[in-house]
Amino acid sequence: MPHHRWPLYAAGFTTAFGAHAVAAGLGAESADIGLSLLGLGILLALYDIAEVFLKPVFGALSDRIGPKPVIVVGLLAFAAASLIGLWADQPAMLAAARLGQGMAASAFSPASSASVARLAGSRTGHYFGRYGSWKGFGYAIGPLLGALAIMAGGFGLLFSVLSGLALVIAAWTIISMPRLDPLPRTRYTLVDLWRQSTEKSFLGPTLVLAAATGALGAAVGFLPALAAREGLGTTGSVAVVTVLAVASSAVQPRIGALRDRGVLADRPGMIAGLSSIALGALVAAVLPGGLWTYAAAVLIGLGIGVATPLAFAHLADSTPKERLGRTMGSAELGRELGDAGGPLLVGGVAVAAGLPWGLGALALLVGAAAFAAPGAATTREPSAQEPR
Repeated sequence: MPHHRWPLYAAGFTTAFGAHAVAAGLGAESADIGLSLLGLGILLALYDIAEVFLKPVFGALSDRIGPKPVIVVGLLAFAAASLIGLWADQPAMLAAARLGQGMAASAFSPASSASVARLAGSRTGHYFGRYGSWKGFGYAIGPLLGALAIMAGGFGLLFSVLSGLALVIAAWTIISMPRLDPLPRTRYTLVDLWRQSTEKSFLGPTLVLAAATGALGAAVGFLPALAAREGLGTTGSVAVVTVLAVASSAVQPRIGALRDRGVLADRPGMIAGLSSIALGALVAAVLPGGLWTYAAAVLIGLGIGVATPLAFAHLADSTPKERLGRTMGSAELGRELGDAGGPLLVGGVAVAAGLPWGLGALALLVGAAAFAAPGAATTREPSAQEPR
């Protein structure tokens, strides 16, 4: 039933909203709380560092004990970690809150995506489109709502909002989400694990996700800087990110539905999405003017919105149900590496040769990732045990 999946979408929204709201607030208030640039960088990285190491672990745990308890406990832990942020005037407490939030998100994020896959049946494209749309919505409004909360009541109010949101969604999950029992699992050797992690049905869509997320991370940081250079002011510069996120969120459910109806195949769709991202990065790099910066944001947002649900749906359809959690956790690890690598690539090249060259390097790398797009997935038959 549709209401079973809504808490999962809300969990996806929570991790995106929490990550970007706090990150934007840290950047805006770093001087007031005595953070150096190095300290700011460390605080921004803690959330992602926790996710890189722990998502595969919690994904595998959700396969072993079932995803629902992992989601609920992860959301409760996110609420508890957010309360540490009530002492945000102390950098050490901020670091503890940020690290705790990242660890908690590492639990409920892959377990949620695995649950979406199990509850989707044969409509993986449609439901991953909705899931991705809600995460994109969190990316879009996170900086804005975070800034409003800090203006109204400082970091204490922001972390209180995040804690309350996680508690509400945990209760919603307990009430609305059905229990998905762990499925019988095959014992795998190290050779089996290596083979599974290098199969094109896993590696291909994971590279696509990493490229799309890397472009998102770079665009969120550098398109506003580019817009500011064009004289758009603070509001106009920040709005570039909102345009990108709205474009991505709006298109994802439609792309997923087209996939399920057989209108859009995975490989050409992923290639088209990554090509749109690469074109957007090139537009931002070579065409001056605020209008072209917004056009680049639209192209990048649409490309992310096309590639992401297709890659997730492909993973879901080509993975045995009993190891969906581990696969989704490992794929999320690829996304986190892309999220960190994209800004580092653009920033590193920009320091040496200028921002246009950095964006050009991003376009080249994203375009190259299109060659990794896999062919048709082997569709899994829905289990009678899984609610529809």
